[in-house]
Amino acid sequence: MSVKRFLSSPLLFTLSLSLLAAANVMAQQNSTNFTDLRPKQNSPLSRFGLGDPIDQFHAAQSGMGGLQTTFQDAFHLNLLNPASLASLQATSFEIGLYARNSELSDAGGSANAWQGNIRYIALGFPLRNPVNLSLDRLLNSWNAGMAFSLAPTTLVGYDLELKSNVDSELGSTSNRLKGTGGAYRVSWSTALRYRGLSGGVNVNYNFGKITNSRILTFDSIPAALATEFVEDFSISGFNLGYGVQYAFNFTDVNEEGQKAANGKRVIVGVNGVLGGSVDTDATTLSRRFSLQSTNSGIPYIQDSIQSENTIRGRAKLPASYNFGIAFEDVNRLYIGAEYGRQHYGDYTNDAQPESLADVTRLAAGIQYIPNADSYNSYWKRVRYRAGVRLEDDPRTINGEQARRNAVTLGVGMPIRLPRQQVSFLDLAVEYGKFGVPDVLDETYVQFTLGFSLNDNSWFFKRKLN
Repeated sequence: MSVKRFLSSPLLFTLSLSLLAAANVMAQQNSTNFTDLRPKQNSPLSRFGLGDPIDQFHAAQSGMGGLQTTFQDAFHLNLLNPASLASLQATSFEIGLYARNSELSDAGGSANAWQGNIRYIALGFPLRNPVNLSLDRLLNSWNAGMAFSLAPTTLVGYDLELKSNVDSELGSTSNRLKGTGGAYRVSWSTALRYRGLSGGVNVNYNFGKITNSRILTFDSIPAALATEFVEDFSISGFNLGYGVQYAFNFTDVNEEGQKAANGKRVIVGVNGVLGGSVDTDATTLSRRFSLQSTNSGIPYIQDSIQSENTIRGRAKLPASYNFGIAFEDVNRLYIGAEYGRQHYGDYTNDAQPESLADVTRLAAGIQYIPNADSYNSYWKRVRYRAGVRLEDDPRTINGEQARRNAVTLGVGMPIRLPRQQVSFLDLAVEYGKFGVPDVLDETYVQFTLGFSLNDNSWFFKRKLN
């Protein structure tokens, strides 16, 4: 990862002081002059909480501002509102990737970096096969769905160097602050639908490990031993998610004089996560070592000052809720908006005590299909998407809460597989700004690529005459 060098950056000066305080290392501010401060990565705020939150919505939703509450589709998964699984019409295997380019700037300079990874892997399927219902001439008045998924939820990645000039015989010193790791979630989801009403639950198992370290060196005394302070903790435990959707279908009078759905409907939804607590296991280590490596290139460890293993505790995860409304003309137009709130103010962590702030989010999105049944034009069958998202961040800089504003564009490109079941290649791009104005400004572009591979032959009952 290539990053430009900051000199005398007020932003990183503030962040580094916060990191030092969080690590319980008190700098001698009265006699220290910070003259060189440079980031090795572009996520200094990932030191706080469990790291930078990673969006949990899939590629199709990414192009629509990250809508999650009312989105339901016959061939796409929406695991943030498990109620949508009851609307699946085919088994869907989904995998998503993302790449992100960020430009971090403040009054002292700027840094650019790329990052990317797998965003999600999921498998969902209906528990009643639509082909069976059609062959048996049964009404699809009720259905159920189930899914399994794995996704990263947070990411920790910072590497900062803090230099100071001390007015003493020791001369200048350097503090290198580094963090790695993150959290993950394995989920089992299920849902049940009766007519227009759907409800579902997510059972989430959360796990992961985060390591924070600080290395103190004396630049003016090469022979002096460096001191390293390492703190790491792991989390493990369950929490629950929930979701409800109701679709009100508009009707017209058909040729037989009966009311029949005309494809237009209004969807309202509620979804969220119950807070819950997870277990934490923490270890701490303080040691001295020589900067002059051995012949094998490994630093020579002089001694360990302090070591504590398996410090058990608890962490309370934030609860959240979202509610939204959408209008849909099936296979033509979808427009939705939603409001959400996450109670990060209730977050606690025995392994790394700190305070976070509640966050609010607003999102709106649209999807348009020119002609889903077009035979002559492929591009008329493509799903075109756009959206906007406005949301807070649970972390603060100089007492002011960070914020993210973004606009999104996306396309869903249908693909015909050998069994003639439609699948999709979903692309989304997000352009946004993050941070606190005049303190930390991040401008980023994020690309999301998702594959939704569908097959309706699962649970198909073959009949022989």
